Amino acid sequence: MSLAPTLTITLADCRDARDASDVVSLLDAYARDPMGGGEPLAEAVKARLPGDLAANPFAFSLIARIDDEAVGLANCFMGYSTFAAAPLVNIHDLAVRPEARGKGVGKALLAAIEAEALKRGACKVTLEVLSGNPARRLYAREGYGDYQLDPETGHALFWQKRLT
Repeated sequence: MSLAPTLTITLADCRDARDASDVVSLLDAYARDPMGGGEPLAEAVKARLPGDLAANPFAFSLIARIDDEAVGLANCFMGYSTFAAAPLVNIHDLAVRPEARGKGVGKALLAAIEAEALKRGACKVTLEVLSGNPARRLYAREGYGDYQLDPETGHALFWQKRLT
């Protein structure tokens, strides 16, 4: 008789060698995916990332593991909503290894992010997603959607200006 796989979600401690390695490995896999840009992380980024995340009091990462194997990652950052005068959580990266997709990992990560956001007093959770990303269906099912104040002014767009 085979046992069903066990999915766990834990807060990463980037000072811990295993967690740090899993965060880097999962983020690198995401970066290599077309939805992450299709390019591996630079070696300098891999070396610096765990320490930078550990030192940032506004950052937290969640690792999803199936039977103790790291298969999913969420990197989140605390921000502040001036209109609500309350903290918010932004999901900066949400990634699930291809072989673990369709197994509830993304949904479990979103639920864990929401629980952590509530613990931290957040009024909302935000994320950005490419218009062609199939994960949009999951996000919509979990209550995420376009942001707008008034339909006449349109919906929010996420823009960037690279400095380096």
